[in-house]
Amino acid sequence: MAQLPEVPSAVLKALQEGQVIPAHPLALNSARQFDERRQRALTRYYLNAGAGGIAIGVHTTQFEIRKRQIGLYRPVLELAAEEVDAFVKAKRKPIIKIAGVIGLTNHAVREAEWAAGLGYHAALLSLSAFQYVDNKSLLSHCQQIAKIIPLVGFYLQPSVGGRVLDRDFWRGFAEIENVVAIKIAPFNQYRTLDVLHGVAQSGRAKEIALYTGNDDHIVLDLMTPFKIPTASGVVTLQMVGGLLGHWAVWTRQAVRLLDKIKKWRNGETRLT
Repeated sequence: MAQLPEVPSAVLKALQEGQVIPAHPLALNSARQFDERRQRALTRYYLNAGAGGIAIGVHTTQFEIRKRQIGLYRPVLELAAEEVDAFVKAKRKPIIKIAGVIGLTNHAVREAEWAAGLGYHAALLSLSAFQYVDNKSLLSHCQQIAKIIPLVGFYLQPSVGGRVLDRDFWRGFAEIENVVAIKIAPFNQYRTLDVLHGVAQSGRAKEIALYTGNDDHIVLDLMTPFKIPTASGVVTLQMVGGLLGHWAVWTRQAVRLLDKIKKWRNGETRLT
């Protein structure tokens, strides 16, 4: 049996502790052409602001970068990886590199292979291309991508192209050995709970880092201990950080906010 790709231990530890992970925008000049200099500067801004990771090739980067006539998916990933790797070498700080992966299986496999080849630690896997597919087919797709690169699940709100994913799907997804995190962003608390119930029932709750993507509920998501009943007892889950386009601006303040919430969760400070 082939060895599954793994996240380096220091990076995995940082992911599980909870980080500010901005969803990286695309820098264009006044002629709406890709601006490499400003793109690099934007990545450096996030790193110097204290972000613990970067997610690129995602919704905030614009899905159109994948179009053949634009052809920016791989170049954008390369630039971000170069800047992150230089920062890590200089600062000796683990930074999580996450690449967005979308599309039907053949396309997603190609993107996952590119991301893995560029040293990305995980893929934020969108299932928007599978609008009318059953859970078995969805999970088969996820399992194929997980053989190439570790996965961060993504519950994207249906109003912007996502689809409803039930508790059975999330239990099956969480059972995939190479799932390391889930970005929960349905903008709906009942659907958020579906993810949490699935993870709790999977038996892998301690291995999967939960990240909020709910721009309308960031602080409460991060402060709430979710107590989920299962057949083997109550499982307490905590969203540990955020992977958010909302945190692509004022990033240093987001880092300070998350740090304050962590201290409050540990009983070290009051929120005032």
